[in-house]
Amino acid sequence: MSESIFDRLQKKLDVQKHEEGISAGDIAELPPALRKIMRMMLREVELTYKAICAAMDEMPAPDRMNRQELDQALETLTSQNWLIRRGEGEGVNYMVNLRRKAGSSLGLNFWDSLDEKIATNKKDAPPE
Repeated sequence: MSESIFDRLQKKLDVQKHEEGISAGDIAELPPALRKIMRMMLREVELTYKAICAAMDEMPAPDRMNRQELDQALETLTSQNWLIRRGEGEGVNYMVNLRRKAGSSLGLNFWDSLDEKIATNKKDAPPE
């Protein structure tokens, strides 16, 4: 069975999303436990594993996750590219992977070109 154009497009979009990260609006679609972690991470952008555990321990009992649940949630968020994991062992840091903002399509030479155009127009303008 061959892939339809829609299947190929969806795969391409999934790859782009994986490469670009997430946007804050995407968080609403997460399951409650993962959303809780992402909201905590968005406040700090980057946290050590130890700091995440400490923050989890300070949460009200109904909202708290045990270490196994927390580790699984962090693994899920990392594998789905919501978080970026850096380091090993005690030095593990997690960082939010926000979507890159589109850069300007104007080149650096734009301003030089604009200045030249203004200078040319001033030179060609009749004296006042």
